[in-house]
Amino acid sequence: MHVGNFLSWTGCNRSFIEELADRLEQAGWRVYRTSSLPSRPVRLADMATAIWLKRHRIAVAHIAVFSGPAFIWAEVSSLMMRAVRRPYVLSLHGGNLPKFAARWPSRMRRLLESAAKVVTPSPFLFEKMSEYRCDLTLFPNPIDLSCYDFTLRKRANPKLVWMRAFHNIYNPALAPKVLALLMHDLPDACLTMIGPDTNDASLKSTQRTAAEVGVSDRLSLPGRIPKQAVSAWLNRGDVLLNTTNIDNTPVSLLEAMACGLCIVSTNVGGIPYLLEDGLDALLVPPDNPEAMAAAVKRIFAEPGLSERLSLNARKKVEQFDWSVILPRWEQLFASVIGEQEPGGVSSTIKSRSKKLTHNSRHN
Repeated sequence: MHVGNFLSWTGCNRSFIEELADRLEQAGWRVYRTSSLPSRPVRLADMATAIWLKRHRIAVAHIAVFSGPAFIWAEVSSLMMRAVRRPYVLSLHGGNLPKFAARWPSRMRRLLESAAKVVTPSPFLFEKMSEYRCDLTLFPNPIDLSCYDFTLRKRANPKLVWMRAFHNIYNPALAPKVLALLMHDLPDACLTMIGPDTNDASLKSTQRTAAEVGVSDRLSLPGRIPKQAVSAWLNRGDVLLNTTNIDNTPVSLLEAMACGLCIVSTNVGGIPYLLEDGLDALLVPPDNPEAMAAAVKRIFAEPGLSERLSLNARKKVEQFDWSVILPRWEQLFASVIGEQEPGGVSSTIKSRSKKLTHNSRHN
């Protein structure tokens, strides 16, 4: 069973846990999902109810852990899993999780120590969260490289792309400020900002900022786009701006790397654990339009820089392909199932776990 947010049908970005559930199902696993209900209190109740109703069919659960109110979902779901005596794997998400853990260390330690395994998608979270459990497992956030067309940026054009949900933690209003600072040296510069509106007023703030700095006519806002169109939209530009104030290992960066865009990003959270300044990206301090604009100008002024950033980013992201990561998840789940004591699961589940363990050893 996968416990997390299955909300892409509501217009939210498709989550990692949704993609993992689908790919495991395609690989032959029987998968249960919870929850796809948009109301937070109702979603929590649905998660707990689903675990109870499926308790005799669950061999192992995967529970996503986020900071803030969503942390309660992980606590309640893990409590339910212990009540029905089934093992579970936790996966840690979100660049703000270490700060949350520092505020609530006992809760975090208690939750992590209760799981059969704990997975983290980035070296950043691996380092920061090892304080609360020492045997974390590092599984990078994967992408399907076959869905992204790579173009080597030998000579980049001043076409900028930004791709995230419009939310204050991603600081989208910084992007038009950067564009305005580029106009003197790069008069053909333009910016496309792709992503859904989270209704926290950050989209309106971005539009207002663009008007104030005089770049509204150079700004395109297509809104949310389907997953299958991401590659085409990214490849309309040559430089990706990542303006976030809090981050971990965003899939949008991996997608830009797969397409070969030249990345200019803030150096917050897990970003410097993923990207190396000057090798596969240019990293700058957060909320600093002058520094970000200067980095963009370097791409067009420094010979060979755009090609180096583009090629090295693509090479790095190749280790994140689903063909590499999915078998590791399968092996992890099979090992957790296989470690259960006799009598801990039904005969049907024990038979199933033996088959999965055998298959994982031959993947």
